[in-house]
Amino acid sequence: MTAPEALDLPEGNPFARVWETPFGLPPFAEITPEHIRAAFPAALARHRAEIEAIKAEPAPADFANTIEALERAGRGMSRLGGVFYNLAGADTNEALQAIEREMSPLMSRHWSAVMMDAALFARVDAVFARRDALGLDAEQLRLLERTHRGFVRAGAQLGAEDKARLAAIGERLAALGTSFGQNLLKDEADYALIIADEADLDGLPGFVVAAMARAAADRGHPGKHAVTLARSIIEPFLTFSTRTALREEAFAAWSRRGENGGATDNRAIVAETVALRAEKARLLGYPTFAHFKLDDSMAKTPAHVRELLELVWAPARARAAQEAADLAALAQEEGENRPIRPSDWRYYAEKVRQKTYALDEAELKPYLQLDRIVAAAFDTAGKLFGLAFAERRDLRGYHPDVRIWEVSEAATGRHIGLFLGDYFARASKRSGAWMSAYRGQRRLDGEVRPIIVNVCNFAKPAEGRPALLSIDDARTLFHEFGHALHGLLSDVTYGSLAGTSVSRDFVELPSQLYEHWFLTEEVMRRFCLHAETREPIPEALIEKIRRAQTFNQGFATVEYTSSALVDLAFHSLEAPAEVDPLAFEAAELARIGMPAQITMRHRTPHFAHVFSGDGYSAGYYSYLWSEVMDADAFNAFTETGDVFSPAVAERLKRYIYSAGDTRDPAEAYTLFRGRLPTPDALLGKRGLAG
Repeated sequence: MTAPEALDLPEGNPFARVWETPFGLPPFAEITPEHIRAAFPAALARHRAEIEAIKAEPAPADFANTIEALERAGRGMSRLGGVFYNLAGADTNEALQAIEREMSPLMSRHWSAVMMDAALFARVDAVFARRDALGLDAEQLRLLERTHRGFVRAGAQLGAEDKARLAAIGERLAALGTSFGQNLLKDEADYALIIADEADLDGLPGFVVAAMARAAADRGHPGKHAVTLARSIIEPFLTFSTRTALREEAFAAWSRRGENGGATDNRAIVAETVALRAEKARLLGYPTFAHFKLDDSMAKTPAHVRELLELVWAPARARAAQEAADLAALAQEEGENRPIRPSDWRYYAEKVRQKTYALDEAELKPYLQLDRIVAAAFDTAGKLFGLAFAERRDLRGYHPDVRIWEVSEAATGRHIGLFLGDYFARASKRSGAWMSAYRGQRRLDGEVRPIIVNVCNFAKPAEGRPALLSIDDARTLFHEFGHALHGLLSDVTYGSLAGTSVSRDFVELPSQLYEHWFLTEEVMRRFCLHAETREPIPEALIEKIRRAQTFNQGFATVEYTSSALVDLAFHSLEAPAEVDPLAFEAAELARIGMPAQITMRHRTPHFAHVFSGDGYSAGYYSYLWSEVMDADAFNAFTETGDVFSPAVAERLKRYIYSAGDTRDPAEAYTLFRGRLPTPDALLGKRGLAG
């Protein structure tokens, strides 16, 4: 019998066989775009056959022959998708992008056909109707409820005409999301501000100059320097460059991604996406897309989301106004009399930070070596969860920059999973940072351990030099590793409930909570060693970092919260006609009183979280919602006097990191903490209380 993940393909195609590689790691060196392209039709055909077999089962529908059978179906497609979608984000090329454009609507069509299949849903519905009489355990009942709800939210209960329209909307949205992301990647990859005059490097620390030199060389300009749109270059350039005109030019390019006219302009895509999402929600019986999306979240309603965002917005805006006044006063002292502009903010904020806290990022950065911060993240996981990490240099990733570690249980040596780290920016990688899985965890039909990847966009150092991070970079690394642990520690039976398969406004809790450990003295004193002298970070510098934690939080909160409010506003439209995305964005920003000196963290034409797929649509608020929990959750440790408290860590692992979606997130949090959180800890963490 053919293994369920091996597809019916010619022998030379890696997707035609079981991978006998260590830990089932994809044989990246063998896989070509042509193999992937050929595998998709075979994977879809296999899945259709598996679905037909479930429908044709002569026995009455029960949990085993319907719900568990659905869990088993599609393993070949999952293995293919795990490889393809990860490569499409982290190391893409024209061939992979062509496959993505071709397959995204076809995959949507396929899933619409499955989820709207009347005979299949009839079996699921029959099992669901008898759920209280089946003697199911808690995880089985949760799987049944989530499966049934998934079918209903996909349109299984609609009439034939509405099903056809919903399927067509899904296909079109899939194509639009793919185009949005590819357009953004092209805008980011194509832009470089080449600097030939050494005088134009004035004010830039050595680590920025080195990163810009490498970026220029990679783009065919050896001996020059390049400002790219990777955050690891553009943000420090805006922070330190004394050249006002160059800062304005670079900031304009960064801000206008996706709205430059021509083939990569995303404005029409946004308008059509918003209209189609609203129509989809109406077909499914919801007044707006936000109501549809949030109905399956912790927040439940747009009103609850807006309440939290506006609770934070008022004090954040007031704090930002004071910060802007401080920046303007400093600028005037230096002879600059015009108002502070968005391209100025980071430059003058850094000067105020140095003046107020004597904290200089150029002084701090040598203590933040990438390898040491990775080791700190691993050590923290060891202290909290008993994990050990061994680098496997014998295993090959999908790119030479990728490193691979085997993760095990320190006390027993039991294999937990594989962790891949892909840390450096490159033109073939989309911007941002994320966690993903090549394979998820499950116990159904035997233990399967996960293969997890973290992807970041840190500046790559010159050959032989250590990679140095900013404080924000180090937090990002801990954040994404928190997501990775959510995948690695998963310990559930059913793959559909595993790891990060939780509601969007709960999924950021494990990641944002993990950030807290980076800034503990225990971690910083041990792992923040100077790149040249190997001396540990001075206590005085740690204290400066601690004191400066709420510095510039008005700015940070305003740029984030404005993005979340614009996202919510777009998806609260009941019947958007020909919406002009930029005019709508401007009107919403005017309504909330957006400070002129600050822009949204993600302006609409490059808001990939929301428009490159369905991920965070009507859901960008999730980071703040989770922050309410993470601030409170870390207090559970500090209240004991031990930030590595074994008892608290054990509860955290059992109810949050290893539990996946096996219970309602509010219940999971209450089991961990004993109660639900309030926003007080969040406001205190951001310095916005009182």
